[in-house]
Amino acid sequence: MKTIFADMTRGIDEQMISRAGRILLDGGLVAFPTETVYGLGGNALDAEASGRIYAAKGRPSDNPLIVHIAEFGDLQKIVRSVPETAVILGRAFWPGPLTMILEKNETVPQATTGGLDTVAVRMPDHPVARALIRAGGGYVAAPSANTSGRPSPTKAEHVAEDLDGKIDMIIDGGPVGIGLESTIIDLTEEIPMVLRPGFISLEMLRELLGEVRMDPGLRSADPSFRPKAPGMKYRHYAPKADLTIVEGSQEKVQEAIRRLAREKKAAGEKVGIIATDESAALYEDGIVKSAGSRQNEITIAMHLYSILREFDELKVSVIYSEAFETPQMGQAIMNRLIKAAGHHVIHV
Repeated sequence: MKTIFADMTRGIDEQMISRAGRILLDGGLVAFPTETVYGLGGNALDAEASGRIYAAKGRPSDNPLIVHIAEFGDLQKIVRSVPETAVILGRAFWPGPLTMILEKNETVPQATTGGLDTVAVRMPDHPVARALIRAGGGYVAAPSANTSGRPSPTKAEHVAEDLDGKIDMIIDGGPVGIGLESTIIDLTEEIPMVLRPGFISLEMLRELLGEVRMDPGLRSADPSFRPKAPGMKYRHYAPKADLTIVEGSQEKVQEAIRRLAREKKAAGEKVGIIATDESAALYEDGIVKSAGSRQNEITIAMHLYSILREFDELKVSVIYSEAFETPQMGQAIMNRLIKAAGHHVIHV
């Protein structure tokens, strides 16, 4: 298959959007930018299209896909009912990086929902994404546009690395704005539960809904559960090198990483270190990359996946990362890092 590349870094190309929409309506696949990461889109109401998404990514078919919509009114057409909690959250955060899990109706095939009777839905805040959704029939299933298990794509080049020749079109909308996948909240529980942290924090949700729980299994390494939340089963975001996170006071973390990097370098290993603007200069051994500033945590979220891919290109064999317990996005950043590391964390 020859993949079509559409450049929309300077604005929406209506002709190419129309072409992309036709690809989706015909059962094909289109990668596109959102404000979180690039998504791999297929017609959410077409079971065969969902199957093609799983095949292109190499994604297990029991891992649900997120259905993307462009209008709030379209939500009621694919769920059994729209609870008041969804209305409240939709007014506050849609379009935006929040995914809601609701009970689906028969319109959505179980091939899209990983065999579950619930469906994950969000309305992205990106003009290209919303134009594509409208052109493609209004319901686009879209996990991240990468090979399953690899770091999620934050640039069109990342998508091409993994999926060129496997999908019909890649739309280049430039670098994304957030860099981590959406927050997922399950509204089918008696008490709403966050199943995946993201830019919309637990505190922000509690301000609107009152009691909201965080899934206690978020940091669990147990792979045996069947997920309601897209992206919450199997190893994800992983570089090819062995990644270890070092947690503790910043001084002790930096001391431990310096020692570990020195030891690995002496043993002939090629070492990568994920640091911050504030700490990068403190490391002398290995290839050091700053994810951003602890004073501006969105920069860490934006650069994390790119750094993991850069280390793949540099063929490092081991990576040590500082922990990032920042105020708003710390839970989301650490959730992705811990999964990328296969739950390999050192406490100092």
